[in-house]
Amino acid sequence: MMAKRIGGAGKSRGGVSTILGRISNSEIVSHGRRAAGDAVGVSKKLLWSTGKAAWIAGTTFLILVVPLIIEMDREAQLNEIDLQQASLLGAPAQPMQRGF
Repeated sequence: MMAKRIGGAGKSRGGVSTILGRISNSEIVSHGRRAAGDAVGVSKKLLWSTGKAAWIAGTTFLILVVPLIIEMDREAQLNEIDLQQASLLGAPAQPMQRGF
């Protein structure tokens, strides 16, 4: 005696494959595949644009901000040297402001 398959409703393997074939060839599935492909394309463009923007921001920072930080550090060092010299000479210690 053969055991009865639960949920199979007497369909053979061929019937299951035709159902899967119909589902995979349906318009909804093809529309979903197209939407997924479009999403991948948009994601690639977004990553490319983000990379370009990051490159522009990084190079701008190096060209404009880093020299400013170096100059501010030099100014602070010169002010510190002036204060040390003034204290050695006996003058009151006042931070000197250099010309802007």
